[in-house]
Amino acid sequence: MGRAFVYGDHVDTDVIIPARYLNTQEVETLGRHCMEDIDPAFAGQVQPGDVIVAGHNFGYGSSREHAPMAIKACGISCVVAKSFSRIFYRNAFNIGLVIVESDQAVEGIQRGDQLNVDHKNGQIENETSGQTYTCKPVPDFMIAMARAGGRMAQLKAKRAIKLEEEACNDTRS
Repeated sequence: MGRAFVYGDHVDTDVIIPARYLNTQEVETLGRHCMEDIDPAFAGQVQPGDVIVAGHNFGYGSSREHAPMAIKACGISCVVAKSFSRIFYRNAFNIGLVIVESDQAVEGIQRGDQLNVDHKNGQIENETSGQTYTCKPVPDFMIAMARAGGRMAQLKAKRAIKLEEEACNDTRS
């Protein structure tokens, strides 16, 4: 469960993480500056598990992975929006950030509302208002990727398992 931070339509990657911070890959630094040009207090208020709620076309702009990295690094557990830029959508899952689409949730959620997002079953519960909204369910393979910490972490884990299996097979021969 987390609190909602609500924004409008067309939140671009330059607002999510301003270009002046793109000279670092240090995720903690990115997290400290997340959303500061649109909401200077944001990073200081976010607690682990909180949720960003936004309108149409969230994450449009450049294709850099810094934007979802910054969101995840500051503690946001999920982004709920009416729609996402396609490259942001894939980058988010690539780094392990779950995002879901729901027009009705965005219309009904206010800043500070307490939310439970069940991305697997396609439901968002607003504990503050008592409303439940539907969202497009996230495919199992995308959830698995996010739970693994992103695509690279998932590939590394699969490779480690394969190496262990090969080592076991070699000792049996």
